[in-house]
Amino acid sequence: MPDFPWPAGAATGIGSLPGTDVAEAQRIVLGELPDLPHLPELPERGPGADLIGRGAGFLVELPVQLYAGSWQIAGRPGKDLRRTADLLERDLDQLTEQGDGFTGTIKIQAAGPWTLAASLDLPIGGRMLRDPGAVRDLTDSLAEGLRRHVAEVRKRLPGATVLLQLDEPSLPAVLAGHVPTESGLSAYKPVDGPDAATRLRTVVEAAGAPVLLHCCAPDLPWQVIRDSRAVAAAFDLALIKDLDPVGEAIEAGLGLFVGAAPTRPVAGRRPESKQIAERVRGLWQRLGFPAARLSEQVVVTPACGLAGATPGYARALLTACHEAGRRISEV
Repeated sequence: MPDFPWPAGAATGIGSLPGTDVAEAQRIVLGELPDLPHLPELPERGPGADLIGRGAGFLVELPVQLYAGSWQIAGRPGKDLRRTADLLERDLDQLTEQGDGFTGTIKIQAAGPWTLAASLDLPIGGRMLRDPGAVRDLTDSLAEGLRRHVAEVRKRLPGATVLLQLDEPSLPAVLAGHVPTESGLSAYKPVDGPDAATRLRTVVEAAGAPVLLHCCAPDLPWQVIRDSRAVAAAFDLALIKDLDPVGEAIEAGLGLFVGAAPTRPVAGRRPESKQIAERVRGLWQRLGFPAARLSEQVVVTPACGLAGATPGYARALLTACHEAGRRISEV
């Protein structure tokens, strides 16, 4: 079994948190998730803090702008891109201060190439997804931008190990040909699995850090994730219907970031670490793998991002995930 770039019994967040206070968000993450903190994203801050705007901000020599409420490729950098860069710089400055002396693994997140291609508009109209050449340029640009981002985080936290998460919520729709055109009357043609994996692998191999792929949509493309050479897959456990591909992924040495904690309160109750741990253990037991491997290969997470949760629930959930990670390491 490979050595994973996180400690046994770890828990982490997916990415987003509620609110607009960067310093407070980072204090919460570093305090509640000490074994595998992540750089929190606060989309409530507005354009440039959202998944697509923030992700497009990493593109090199491929500027974007907001037009009619959507992000599109622009002729030159403008105020929207400056705002995006400023928000990221504030996050990194705060991380430099609060993470001073940190020597563990820190997770950072960015939208992946297929989700960006399915969301960014070309200047002439239509999504980048319609043009294979544009997708290739986008992927190369993103690969270089994320390589620089990883290097910048490593420079600011020189004692830390950096883990990069690619967020790909649109990947299943891209593969199935379910991304609608502008009119909504048709959809872009499907992308085949090998092509999807090739583009992802371009980013994975350029990053300069281990990469995990996150998708909290149904029909997770396990083979594409494995072929991308990512070290792990992150998913919403409630959406997994077929366990066979999960077992094959575990057997192949893929790490699992299991979204076992609901992002909203269930029947008004606070999240309970015992129940979260039991859901993770239940998955492992059904698949029949040795209990000793569970805490090494699996990281406990919320089902998805927490931008829509209340601040109190989000903090309680991260605490419960951390405690659940400790529970599953007690074999």
